[in-house]
Amino acid sequence: MNRAAASPAPTLHAESPDGVLIAYRVHDDPGTDASLPPVLLVHGFASDSRVTWEGTGWVRALLDAHRSVITLDLRGHGESDKPTDADSYTPERQGADLVAVLDSAGAARADLVGYSMGNRVISGMTELAPERARRIVIGGAGPREWFATWDLEEARAVLLHDERAHTPHLEQVLRPAIAAGADRQALLACIEGVRGAPLSIPGAIPTLFVAGEKDPVPVGVQELALEWDSDLVTIPGRDHVSTLTARAFKEAAIAFLGAESVASDED
Repeated sequence: MNRAAASPAPTLHAESPDGVLIAYRVHDDPGTDASLPPVLLVHGFASDSRVTWEGTGWVRALLDAHRSVITLDLRGHGESDKPTDADSYTPERQGADLVAVLDSAGAARADLVGYSMGNRVISGMTELAPERARRIVIGGAGPREWFATWDLEEARAVLLHDERAHTPHLEQVLRPAIAAGADRQALLACIEGVRGAPLSIPGAIPTLFVAGEKDPVPVGVQELALEWDSDLVTIPGRDHVSTLTARAFKEAAIAFLGAESVASDED
């Protein structure tokens, strides 16, 4: 049975080594299993933690499984600072943001769940501080970095000059972000900074891959999971957006991270 809705977690800020302030929230309740580390949830491009993790039932599901949760807004997104130079968005810089959030929250280690671009950020964190990650769930990502398939000039034209993209997926990703008031220069800098970044997690950290059956973003994930000797859970009938709401995704992640199963209202 699901808990009654808790009061919203207050927004806190951690300062990254380059001075960028990262907004984060700690979600907890008295039933939390203190023997397990918190779960750090890392969202993808052109979104934020409220949309990706709270709105899709992830925070509630993890709390119902007695896990404490930390959500953050990646730099350039949500309530975090929004630098506009590409060098500020390398996975190493953004990975340092995750370490800063864990430090600020007093968490020595964490389990991590990433989605889409968020996995490149997690990859950057594990290059800097692999000892801070216990287990990692990689959702909606594979060996090919998606921005590397984009026409950068076309993305720049959409974001900075409101031109119509000829590539449908650029319109599908960028136009809603623009309509929601996203910082266009920050999004462009993020694309430039992450573009082509590898997905690399140290082999000592157990990983689970999750991908929607109809999601074109994590192409090659089956081969990568075999190469890493990691399990892969495929969610039938789900695309890149709808995979996030799938109960099967939550159940697989919670089981892999070592907590009890989730009872959820999600599809």
